Amino acid sequence: MANDSKNTRKIPIVCPGHTRPLAELQFCYIAPEQRTFLVSACHDRLPMLRDGTSGDWIGTFVGHKGAVWSCRMDPSGSLAATASGDFSVHVWDAITGKDLFQLPHKHIVKTCDFSPNSKYLATGGHEGILRIYDLTQPEQAPITIPQDPSKKITITKCNWLSEDLLIVGCGDGKIRFWQPLAQGGPATVPVHTMSTEGTSEIRDMEVSRTTAGQDVLTVAAGERVYFFDLQTRTCLKSYKMPIHFREEGGASLHPSGNKFVAGGSDLWVRVFDYQTGEELELNKGHHGPIRCIRYSPTGESYATGSEDGTIRLWKTD
Repeated sequence: MANDSKNTRKIPIVCPGHTRPLAELQFCYIAPEQRTFLVSACHDRLPMLRDGTSGDWIGTFVGHKGAVWSCRMDPSGSLAATASGDFSVHVWDAITGKDLFQLPHKHIVKTCDFSPNSKYLATGGHEGILRIYDLTQPEQAPITIPQDPSKKITITKCNWLSEDLLIVGCGDGKIRFWQPLAQGGPATVPVHTMSTEGTSEIRDMEVSRTTAGQDVLTVAAGERVYFFDLQTRTCLKSYKMPIHFREEGGASLHPSGNKFVAGGSDLWVRVFDYQTGEELELNKGHHGPIRCIRYSPTGESYATGSEDGTIRLWKTD
């Protein structure tokens, strides 16, 4: 039962447009323009681009034939990539919406991410194979790296940490660090592996740098949210949530590093104290379970995407 003393009764900005459950949200801050964008992946096959502050619709990327599971903009804001259940990844001109090229796969693709220099795109999914595409030569075959040569392990999330280091979240509850561009050919073993409790699938994974300069990996899996120090590669905090992330949901750390937001198996959006795990806020607005959640780069707001097909922008205090 909801605790009314923590229910702040905030009224979010509602962003309609999607017609099916949301799958992923990503903010992208473009420094030269001093503007924040928000891109969304959805099961309706139509990823969208919005103004990250107002939530106003900017454009829709049309071309997929299956549910879109992942959407990312490159650091320059000129490219977008989307991974889909139609066994493909599309790379788009983020300014015009033009479909630049398609990267075929052999199974559902669950995740994609641009390298910091925008030269490479990493993808992964139900094949259990990490693919690295050189976007300056998209016609060339990608670098392929199985997560485990002996068995298929689904890749659920991938995030570049640097130009030569990639973090991969998997269906076996493990987080693998790869150097896919190392000299001497494709990597065959990860340079490091971190584990969550049990074998619950990594549902969400976010790389962020706090205002104190600490690089943190936020992970949602099973019934817990984890925070890993990316320099020491150790677990800083782990909290059991009043929700689970077995089918949907995620978590995001505020840029200050003082609090985090999480949503999953119920309709509530919860804000927690990072140091203690205490629940600070309990906000309701969605009419379906929370599927994805992210703080804006400034921390002034956060976005939630739900099974109800809407995105909501919530102001922080």
